[in-house]
Amino acid sequence: MRIGAHVDATDPLAEAKARGADVIQFFLADPQGWKAPKPRDDAEALRDSDVDIFIHSPYVLNVATANNRIRIPSRKLLLAHARAAAEIGAKGLIVHGGHVNAGDDIQSGFDNWRKAFAFAEAEGGFPVPVLIENTAGGDNACARRFDMLARLWEALDGYEVGLCLDTCHAYAGGEDLVGIVDRVQAITGRIDLIHANGSKGGFDSGQDRHENFLRGEIDPELISEVVRSSGAPAVCETPGTAEDQAADIAYLRERLP
Repeated sequence: MRIGAHVDATDPLAEAKARGADVIQFFLADPQGWKAPKPRDDAEALRDSDVDIFIHSPYVLNVATANNRIRIPSRKLLLAHARAAAEIGAKGLIVHGGHVNAGDDIQSGFDNWRKAFAFAEAEGGFPVPVLIENTAGGDNACARRFDMLARLWEALDGYEVGLCLDTCHAYAGGEDLVGIVDRVQAITGRIDLIHANGSKGGFDSGQDRHENFLRGEIDPELISEVVRSSGAPAVCETPGTAEDQAADIAYLRERLP
């Protein structure tokens, strides 16, 4: 099983080596900004590496909102990041599930997700798998509660869409980690990536605050069981130094086939 970490984008292969990571995830642009990613000088080295690469889209993206000043730039930037991810041989592009504004019908968010995939299809399609990630907070979120996740998947029927399951987000979002892989796969039919994270916040707190495995509120054995039963690669988005992340990676490796 392939295990790694979210790393700084400056020299991601060096960061992978420092952690003994099989998998790395990083940003191709400012995660809080709207600028399109630029070509990377290390694109060939990344493509040729035996390290698996995943790209995380900027946090500002929200293709679900009814606000056209956010929704339309979001779907355009999502496609731009997918194309840039393909250039470096990435195996997938992660994007948060997004939300609608208070008072808006949640169904409009699911409809807008479908429009985002239709837009990409009209532009030639996403060149890498898009992996929608469950989120931790918000009563208007499209992918916090799994009943909403089921409605999102129904709205995207007919499109190729993947799932990234975040253990911190699920726990803080109010979803029990016991048996979670079976529940998710019953909805989506797949789990493409695990974000293996401890949680600073308690169960159903709505707090998106990651923690290292042995310091957080989640039983770390539950995190390793989610990774094991999913069979998917795992990325630790846990805080601290390279050594802290390497310890989380080692924890998983000691408990997995």
